[in-house]
Amino acid sequence: MVYSSLSISGTKRSATSPTGSMSLFGAQQPAASSANPTQGDLSKDIPVSNPPEDSISSIRFSSASDHFAAGSWDKKVRIYEVDGSGQTQGRAMMDFEGPVLDCCWSKDGQKVFGAGADKSARMLDLGSGAQQATQVAAHDQPIRCIDSIMFGGSPMLITGSWDKMVKYWDLRQQTPVASIECKDRVYSMDVRGNELLVVGTAERWIHVIDLKNPTTFYKTMQSPLKWQTRVLSTFSDGSGFAVGSIEGRCAIQYIDEKDQSNNFSFKCHRQPNTTDRNTSNVFSVNAISFHPQHGTFSTAGSDGTFHFWDKDAKHRLKGYPEVGGTISATDFSRNGNIFAYAVSYDWSKGYGGNAQQYPNKIMLHPVQADECKPRPKTNKR
Repeated sequence: MVYSSLSISGTKRSATSPTGSMSLFGAQQPAASSANPTQGDLSKDIPVSNPPEDSISSIRFSSASDHFAAGSWDKKVRIYEVDGSGQTQGRAMMDFEGPVLDCCWSKDGQKVFGAGADKSARMLDLGSGAQQATQVAAHDQPIRCIDSIMFGGSPMLITGSWDKMVKYWDLRQQTPVASIECKDRVYSMDVRGNELLVVGTAERWIHVIDLKNPTTFYKTMQSPLKWQTRVLSTFSDGSGFAVGSIEGRCAIQYIDEKDQSNNFSFKCHRQPNTTDRNTSNVFSVNAISFHPQHGTFSTAGSDGTFHFWDKDAKHRLKGYPEVGGTISATDFSRNGNIFAYAVSYDWSKGYGGNAQQYPNKIMLHPVQADECKPRPKTNKR
């Protein structure tokens, strides 16, 4: 695969219109039919060129330009650029010594990070034109999660590992500047701004950390869901987080005690059993992504579908047909006009469930004006 040179600029032209009208993938799609207004349309979705060659573990858009990174079990992080027509071009690539389990960007869009099974995290400094990635973090076990914040005007890396540790890294130093031990192995992690970090671990533990005091847990709780945590994602306003489990459920959880009455959970990513009307086929919720402008969110799962939800109205906005394989990762672009989803094996059925012909692709869905907008608020009498 040939990747062209990459130039990152903070003043780069946006490939999408921030107004919500979609010039990105051609003409505006017609509104959903009145017969089923919640049925979504996949006909305008565009596949990414030169996708990863094995299961895709992570998709992360830059918050500063029209680029995204994708981490894969093929031991690589790839960086793509999206143009105004929805076409993609590979721009850079990072190599690892084991499967990549997560990736992220620095807040200024100048650096890309990846981490995974080789117990290391690496950085590619795109802003300086670097061609080779450098190691910036290490753990005693595979690094499952990685994210970046700004601290004192400089990017700081946060890593979460199966060794139960969360570590904070100043990129100018070889050792972590701080660390905190979680109750169990880190399975999922998300930051919001430079203030909030939420960590989900094995045995359904969830840690909330105020990043102004990064070595102390602000709150520790067990997931309100009864089965293993698969993913968690923080609200756009930082007031709480959503949790997805392997049992086809999602929970909405607020952090402050005064908001606890707003917590709830709901079933999703389930299919009726065609041979037994009393049971359902239940699928894992693999990915949850919040829209950067509207505060609505997506869920995607092992059933090969994704859905858009309004947590405040407790309402599903849109549901989409099966895409031909499990969805392993998702993300919204910086202005929310693109929803990227990875169709690849999620290992939910173990080694025996994998097959040579299983798809490995990333699709870009143009988000139409009404797809992710929250429902109008009504004043209850």
